Amino acid sequence: MRFISSAASIGAALLLAGCALDERISKPSLALPAAFEAPQASGAGSAADLDRWWLLFHDAQLTGLVEQALAASPDARSAFYRLAEARANRNENLTSLLPTGDGKASALKQHSTQTYSNLNGIPAEFLPFLSPTAGNSTQYAASFNVSWELDLYGKDFTAIKTANANLAAQRFDYEATRMSLAAEVATDLFQARGLAVQLDDALENQRLAQNLADVAKRKADAGLSTTADAARTESDAESAAAQAAGLAAQLRGAQRSLLVLIGQGAAPSASLPVTSDIAPPPPAPAVTPGSLLQRRPDVREAQFNLIVAAGQLRLDKLALFPTLSLQPGLQFSKQVDSAYTTQTENAGLGLGLTVPILSLPKLLAEVRAQGARGNQAVVAYEKSVQSAYGDAERALTAIEADGRRVTLLDSATKRSRFAFDAANKGYQLGLTDLTSLIQAEQTWRQTRATYTSAEIAALVDTVATFKALGGGWNAQATRASGQGTNE
Repeated sequence: MRFISSAASIGAALLLAGCALDERISKPSLALPAAFEAPQASGAGSAADLDRWWLLFHDAQLTGLVEQALAASPDARSAFYRLAEARANRNENLTSLLPTGDGKASALKQHSTQTYSNLNGIPAEFLPFLSPTAGNSTQYAASFNVSWELDLYGKDFTAIKTANANLAAQRFDYEATRMSLAAEVATDLFQARGLAVQLDDALENQRLAQNLADVAKRKADAGLSTTADAARTESDAESAAAQAAGLAAQLRGAQRSLLVLIGQGAAPSASLPVTSDIAPPPPAPAVTPGSLLQRRPDVREAQFNLIVAAGQLRLDKLALFPTLSLQPGLQFSKQVDSAYTTQTENAGLGLGLTVPILSLPKLLAEVRAQGARGNQAVVAYEKSVQSAYGDAERALTAIEADGRRVTLLDSATKRSRFAFDAANKGYQLGLTDLTSLIQAEQTWRQTRATYTSAEIAALVDTVATFKALGGGWNAQATRASGQGTNE
């Protein structure tokens, strides 16, 4: 009866093992449209221009800041050392495939003495024969035992492939960090320039407000206008000065943030001049949605995470099989006593067989758990592809709308400035009242601020587009170097 119960248990275990070997990871669905819905500029360059997209702006300061950030930024350096750690961990993991064993050696020298009491009549001349351990004794021992698991099922190949894929995933995380850093530097620089434009406008507004206040005061002194108008214009001049001071503080803060990004956080703000020059953004190179599978480092990282999960599942399945190991060994020992010397030498070659029995339920559970983790990696891969397409589609739509918006606001700004200049001249000649002049100025200021914001938004959205399309790193060079591939 006990034999039947044991056989049934073994049969159930084998049946469960067979089910575990059928654990599968589903194939990811990576279908993408043939083209983006958002219009793309024609003749705008090739996808290779995305590798160093900041050069497309033809902006020496931007290029210098991005290159400096990639070389010296704390974020870039931290990402580099994370990659170095991942490379070291890979090499450490691969050492488990090599034979294991350590050599050991020892030496011991001792001196012993013995005294006797209550001999019960034993003659003293017999004592040397009864106490052979007294005196000097030296012992030497050395051993070298090795264990090497034989690769009967391709486990070593799977382990190497999995370790390489894990390193590749870390490499793409490193590239994604650098790509985001370049985009952050460009974004902060353009926003700082937007503040510089606003500061220039605020200083101009302060100058005009002060001139207007001076005119109003002269008119009030001459009895040509009320003192209320003079007080109102003086208040506007003070408000304009306060606004300029606030913008100057914001610009210094933006300069400080940029210095931290490029690894120069302790440098004075004046060491990073920010001008108010705003150039139109370059068009984004025309690419296809399918190129995102290779150009986006986050997508590539998700791809190799899936390879890692699949490799780990295979390793977990192979752990269900018996393992056979070679166990050669050498031992040497020598003992030198005052009365005699002994020496022993041994050499052997053994075989070790390990069969999972009581650990089988745990191993089966791990296979099922790894299968679930593998399918989670499939979902994450699919999501990364869909998110990449969504990012690119939204970014391309945004820059197309930005172009039309900037064109319209440019025209509106010119018209509102013409209206303000006419109202200002009329007020000085006494042909326009103060209220009309202030309304014309407010309209121009608001339109001008909106136009500046639209210009900066166009630049920032262009940077976001380059990032969304996978720009900021050399995908082909990474692939060719073998550091990011293991398909």
